[in-house]
Amino acid sequence: MRATRKLITVDEDLCNGCGNCVTGCAEGALAIIDGKARLVNEIFCDGLGACLGQCPTGALKIVEVEAEDFDPAAVAQLLKSQGRQVPDHMPDPGSLRLHPKGVGGQAQSSGPAGGCPSRQVMSLKPQTPCQQANVPASQSGGASNLSHWPIQLRLVPPAAPFLKNARLLLAADCVPPSYPDFNAKLLPGRVLLLGCPKFDDAASYIDKLADILRENAIRDVTVVQMEVPCCNGMTAIALRAAQAAGVGVPIETIVITRDGYVQADGPAGPGGLPRFAG
Repeated sequence: MRATRKLITVDEDLCNGCGNCVTGCAEGALAIIDGKARLVNEIFCDGLGACLGQCPTGALKIVEVEAEDFDPAAVAQLLKSQGRQVPDHMPDPGSLRLHPKGVGGQAQSSGPAGGCPSRQVMSLKPQTPCQQANVPASQSGGASNLSHWPIQLRLVPPAAPFLKNARLLLAADCVPPSYPDFNAKLLPGRVLLLGCPKFDDAASYIDKLADILRENAIRDVTVVQMEVPCCNGMTAIALRAAQAAGVGVPIETIVITRDGYVQADGPAGPGGLPRFAG
């Protein structure tokens, strides 16, 4: 069935045929043909743009066109035929639709009057070292360094007071459960924004983050993402948001391996690992 939706396109004049996007596409939608990256079939592309961060020349772009619906079953069959691993969960085509936007790009709540409680903006107070020292031994997990609520990027309003002059920690959803030291080493002194570059709408993330950067004099952004290819879109989202906002905020990337370690050199290149307080 054909419908208007987001789809990857390749500018052949910019494409150098490096093939980074091919390995960066978990669905196998791209291939190198006659020395250029090309879309194999519309039904293999989910339109989320996880491959964007892999292109060194900017040849890839997400456009909204009339195309065949994304077909998870066809993707699974393609990956099997190529001897590649099929992801446990394929995205629901219906989930690719943009959330309706309200003031400042914030998604509207469909819940009861007053809105969903998870949208309530709150500034929290992380415990001081003295308070942490008095935490009962039975609470072996340690104190939280979370400074605010909400933490999902889609729920955070650009005007939230905790964003003013903040240092942002833009983290992929899979990072906190994968990296044991996430709370202690990455959170102190930073405002956390969580999201998934694979299954959430990248365009809405770019719009929201651009609003945040534009309105709050953000000091710097640290992106924390997983080593898997579909997670590379997180850095691309940050870079595109800064460009859209017209700000020169420093952006650095940390990559976490699946077995819970910090990769030596992430997409930001050597020396891309920032220092953290504490």
